[in-house]
Amino acid sequence: MIDRRRFLEGIGTLALAVAAFSTFGTALTGPAEAQTVDTAKLMEPGALPDQVLGKADAPVTIVEYASMTCGHCAHFHETTFPVLKEKYIDTGKVRFILREFPLDIVAKAAFMLARCAGEGKYYPMTGTLFETQKNWAFSNNPAQALLAIAKQSGMTEEQFNACLNDTKLAGEIDEVAKRGATDFGIDSTPTFFINGKKVAGALSPEQLDKELAPLLGGN
Repeated sequence: MIDRRRFLEGIGTLALAVAAFSTFGTALTGPAEAQTVDTAKLMEPGALPDQVLGKADAPVTIVEYASMTCGHCAHFHETTFPVLKEKYIDTGKVRFILREFPLDIVAKAAFMLARCAGEGKYYPMTGTLFETQKNWAFSNNPAQALLAIAKQSGMTEEQFNACLNDTKLAGEIDEVAKRGATDFGIDSTPTFFINGKKVAGALSPEQLDKELAPLLGGN
């Protein structure tokens, strides 16, 4: 059975921690002042292998740090990401990587499920989770809501329980987030790195086009 009591206790504990340490991360609605990081360092292997969409030789690489419970992250993935995928990823212009930066234990659990979903199912799972975020992220019983989504993706309850009890995976997701914060200054979600240029805040399709145009020979 799902250990719902422990799951919910964890949510309460982490909520207090986030309240006490406000620098842990917040959601931003629009792009903030840009900085640049070393792309070689950004692309070094981390605690978990990157989940990559697009061609390896694409001229532009976008790395997004997101939280599954971040409303502005969900908005980006519902509105801008389809444009990004069709116009840039599928045409070989952009390579895209989503990295985990969970702001609470529910977001962490959701990322764990995406990692456990199976080969080729990471982005279908994160896409479903972002689309249905309002149904599970703020539910009175997030464990049950996440179980329903996991089952729809083909996961059994036993696999669901095993995934959320995988302390190694939980620690690796923590390490991905810690590295993002300490090495690349992530303190809010979503935060993007576009060929190393740091852009904090949700990007509209128009803002995305503006960021990519000079990198792809546009105006």
